[in-house]
Amino acid sequence: MKVSQRALDAIKHHEGVRTKPYQDAIGLWTVGVGHLIGDGKTLPDAWNRVLTMKEVDEILSADLDRFERGVARMCPTGLTQGRFDALVSISFNFGLGTLQRSSIRMRHNRGDFEGAANAFLLYTKAGGKVLKGLVTRRNTERALYLS
Repeated sequence: MKVSQRALDAIKHHEGVRTKPYQDAIGLWTVGVGHLIGDGKTLPDAWNRVLTMKEVDEILSADLDRFERGVARMCPTGLTQGRFDALVSISFNFGLGTLQRSSIRMRHNRGDFEGAANAFLLYTKAGGKVLKGLVTRRNTERALYLS
């Protein structure tokens, strides 16, 4: 299964699209659509350039492939396009390890799809603080999941 265009648009909207390296909300070096550069702590000289939109899309596609496979493996049943899209989006944002331990995944795999959708709203903090952008993103992901 692959993410839909609707999910791609949502991920790009919430992550932002940057052709030059920048430091994200917690200070990690990132480029494109939320692509972590190396360990994120230092910016290698090789990344001191401007990417084309084609390069941004290629990096995003490669990054999403790992998350698509991870979601399919961890949530093998009950996947609709909307549920898949939402699970890929949130795992892209907070990592597959967090998805694996999440109440979202546990509820989804038990068939509690309403509970799983509501659990998206529990993941709105970064650096210990509730971020308005994460609240907005989780509401978007919840709506995708229920679609």
